[in-house]
Amino acid sequence: MQYKGIRIIGCGSAVPSACLDNNAIANLVDTSDEWIATRTGIRQRHLANPEESLSSLGAIAAKNAIEMAGISPTDIDLILLTTSTPDDLFGTACQIQAGLGATKAIAFDLTAACSGFLFGLVTAAQFIRTGVYKNIVLVGADILSRWVDWQDRGTCVLFGDGAGAIVIQASDRDNLLGFELKSDGSQNHFLNLGYGSQTKELTSGITVNKGNFQNITMNGKEVYRFAVQRVPEVIDKALFQANLSVEEVDWLLLHQANQRILDAVAQRLNIPTDKVISNLANYGNTSAASIPLALNEAVRQGKIKSGDVIAASGFGAGLSWGAAIFKWGNSDS
Repeated sequence: MQYKGIRIIGCGSAVPSACLDNNAIANLVDTSDEWIATRTGIRQRHLANPEESLSSLGAIAAKNAIEMAGISPTDIDLILLTTSTPDDLFGTACQIQAGLGATKAIAFDLTAACSGFLFGLVTAAQFIRTGVYKNIVLVGADILSRWVDWQDRGTCVLFGDGAGAIVIQASDRDNLLGFELKSDGSQNHFLNLGYGSQTKELTSGITVNKGNFQNITMNGKEVYRFAVQRVPEVIDKALFQANLSVEEVDWLLLHQANQRILDAVAQRLNIPTDKVISNLANYGNTSAASIPLALNEAVRQGKIKSGDVIAASGFGAGLSWGAAIFKWGNSDS
């Protein structure tokens, strides 16, 4: 059977128990709580300890979302994990599948950094719209603390660890109302986590690279300029696809990168502050986890209600960016 579209019926999240506030970071680098909070809006971030894994955080978030959706792990057809920091470079989604006991689900990873969750949402929707799958769990999770240079004041204050998940189900109506996705690899050098290698000669004439990934590097001014210009544009395009106006949006849900970016985008779109979802003060930038983590918190607080129209946008490394307009919950109105 081919369904018309999707509905999003469950959400969940998980963060590590350890919490590093700005005052503690000031003991590591030359900074202060005031400096960090003024420039980013971040007050603290959660960091995974050596015993915590991406797969364990992702499984907890997915379990919470499945329970809210009122279905069983064995009802899941696909687990799609969006992450840039897997436990295993060959893929971590299968570990989440095993942790959930979702024995009938296939599982794979998708990497698009801070845009990953939005790219994953659109990817998942295509599997349902073509009638291939009925129930999909989309997980956004990252442990960026693994790749942060804790002596770099420009980046170490920004990032945190966490996971968020949603359950996407086939529906006779389509609550993914519109989307637009973009990439520009010519600007990749502004934000990356590059591979660093040393050459090793195996035998005469045959040399290979051996190495590891380097720390996160970022040109903050260029990323800010990129986000403030491109995010309003891509949201406008997604709204056009959805045949909706800005005034019909109930909530603006952006990747939680920097409060100044959230404020600037809302201002350019003429969206009032009370319609902007923001929780980065408590979590920092959790990359692919940030949108579902913020969504889950707002839903469970009773802020976002069934039938609400959400304009969501992710943006970051690649450089990549995108927007999706969707309704939350079971509402068919």
